[in-house]
Order: sequence, then C-alpha cells, then structure tokens
Amino acid sequence: MVTKPPPQSALRAKRRAIAQTTMAALFAALTAAGAFVSIPLPFSPVPVTLQNLFALLSGLILGPLLGGAAVGLFLIAGALGAPVFAGAAGGFAHFFGPTGGFLLGYLLAALTAGFIAGRPRVNRRTSPLRIILAVLAGFLVVYVPGIIRLKMVLDTDWGNALILGFVPFLIGDILKGIAAVLIAPRLRRAAAEQMDG
Repeated sequence: MVTKPPPQSALRAKRRAIAQTTMAALFAALTAAGAFVSIPLPFSPVPVTLQNLFALLSGLILGPLLGGAAVGLFLIAGALGAPVFAGAAGGFAHFFGPTGGFLLGYLLAALTAGFIAGRPRVNRRTSPLRIILAVLAGFLVVYVPGIIRLKMVLDTDWGNALILGFVPFLIGDILKGIAAVLIAPRLRRAAAEQMDG
C-alpha cells in the first residue's frame, strides 16, 4: 500500500508551528540570559538587568501571543526553580518579594508592545511611530505592578517607591529603548520570514 505524502499546506503549517515554537523558546532563553547581566544597586532591592529589554523585544518581534508565550515560559521556568531571575535565582517565592511585580511587568511588556506593534508579517512594514509607541508603552507597563509591589513589600510611601524602583532605571531604559527601536524593524522582518515562510 502506497502512502500519500502530506499536502503542501500541511507541511507548511507544520514548519510554521515549529518555527513559532522555536522563536518563543529562543526569546524565553534570551529573557532568562538577561538575568546574568545583573547590577545590584546599594540603595534599592531592584537590580539593573537586561530582562525588561528582552521581555519587551519578545512582544515587539513576535507579536502579542507568541511574545507573551515566550515570557510566560520564562516565568514558569523561574517559578519551578530554574535560576532565570535576577542574580541567577529562581523559585515561586520571588513573585512575592520586592521584585515580584516587575516579573509580572515583563509579561505585560511583551503583551503591550506586541499589541501595539502587531504581529510581524512578510511584506508588511510597521511604521517607526508605532514601534516607538510600542517600546515606550512596553517599558512603562513594567513599572506599574513593579512599583505597586515594591511599595507593599517595603511598606513605604509612593515617593520612596518611585525613587527605589523607577528613577534609577530611567537612563538605562532610555538607552535600551533606543536600541529596541533601531533593531526591531529588521528583527521583525526576519521573524516574519521564519514564521510565515
């Protein structure tokens, strides 16, 4: 009995699914790797890392669903104890510590940036303004749950929470944002070719 080969559409769908899974896993790994560039601040329990950049890029490059899935995978790995959080730490307890809100913020950053920029598509250019808005909004939403949680854990006022969890990171995030705006268009095209091809 001769077995018919699967139709081309089925092969394309399978290749697309493999490419999407690979991309999500890659950005989850990049977000985890961002923990190893961790600079502790003597006056704040929140360190400087590259994780917010990679979380934002997950949504910016892959779109909201895949980008959110990438950051979700990273968060699940950390919750299960993998050393993927800042300072090569892991464990579910980190979600209840002073940096727990920022971890949730990473997921919000991927979703927000992804929704604003949209899913990347072959032969469809995203306007620079839309990319800039996605980057600005993506970085800002990291701080909403981050500062709320920091205020609760430290039992401090809003002004002090902002000084500890927002002000020291502004210059670094501006530089990260510029980098994201510059590299996003090319990476979005490359991702679209891989996932839609």
